[in-house]
Formats: sequence, C-alpha cells, structure tokens
Amino acid sequence: MPRYTTSQTFTDGNTQIVALPDIVEQKREDPKGDVEEEPYEVKLQRISECVPLRITSTSGSSAGSGSGDFHQYRAMRRHEQDRLMRMEADYNKRMEERRFQQRREERLKEAEERTAKKRAKRQKKKEKRKKQKTEGAGDGSLPSVAEGQKEGLVSSDEDVEEAAAAPSAQAALD
Repeated sequence: MPRYTTSQTFTDGNTQIVALPDIVEQKREDPKGDVEEEPYEVKLQRISECVPLRITSTSGSSAGSGSGDFHQYRAMRRHEQDRLMRMEADYNKRMEERRFQQRREERLKEAEERTAKKRAKRQKKKEKRKKQKTEGAGDGSLPSVAEGQKEGLVSSDEDVEEAAAAPSAQAALD
C-alpha cells in the first residue's frame, strides 16, 4: 500500500489534488459472496486491507527541517507517552481486578469449606441426639455426663455442670 493517498498534480494554472486510483478503487473478487460465512480472521484481514492508512504526520518533500518540526515532534512524543501511560494504567487495573477476584474466590472457597465442616458436625451431633433419644426413650433415664462427653453431646465445662445438675432437677420433679 502506498504511503500517500493523494498525488499532487498541478501547475501554475491548475491546483487540483487527485486521489490515487488504486486506493479509491476497492478491488473485490466476489462482490456477491457471503460475507457472513467468512471466518473471523479472513474478515478482519479483508477489512484491514480495505481501510486506507491515514498518515497524519508526514514531512514535506523539501530538504531540511522547518520551524514547526520540533513542535510536531514534541506533540507526537506527548501523544505516544499518553497512549503508553493509558495502556499501562489499563493493564495495572486489569491485573489488580484479576488478583482481587482470585483472593475473593479463595476466601469464598475457604468459607464454604468451614461452613460445610460445621454443617457436618451439627448434623452428626443432631443424629447422635436423635439416636440417643430413641434409645433412651425406653427406660426414661438421662445419659451420664461421661457418656455425653464421649458422644459429643456435652462439650464444655458449663455443659458438664448443666448435665450434672439435670439429674438432681429431675429428682426434684419426681
């Protein structure tokens, strides 16, 4: 593809700018072909070939540099630096978001594991209570403190004291 999209063809009496013919004419082999059936890469290549390249910072054909070249250079450099800074900021933002999502997923997974473990423990304790209730319902006696600790029904010192006080309370009721 040529660098310039126009050709200056003028004399003293004719100052007309003419577009180059190979850029103006979009050459297509099959204009009625199904564009929808093309693979993505082929379609992207075709589009990029059809779009003319716009060059905004072309130098003149005369030798030497003019008074505005330095300012053009500084403007181009500033635009490029801004573009690179935006790209870097976007990359940092995406990486920080990715790290946050990973930490969040890890925390959720750990919380779910703890919840499942506690749920299983509660369920096991409930089943033991239910089993103890069905077994103990026949004779009407309460389990001893040692049996309660062994089966996990009584776990702390306060529970032990409550369990020890329960038979005396039962005796007072009888």
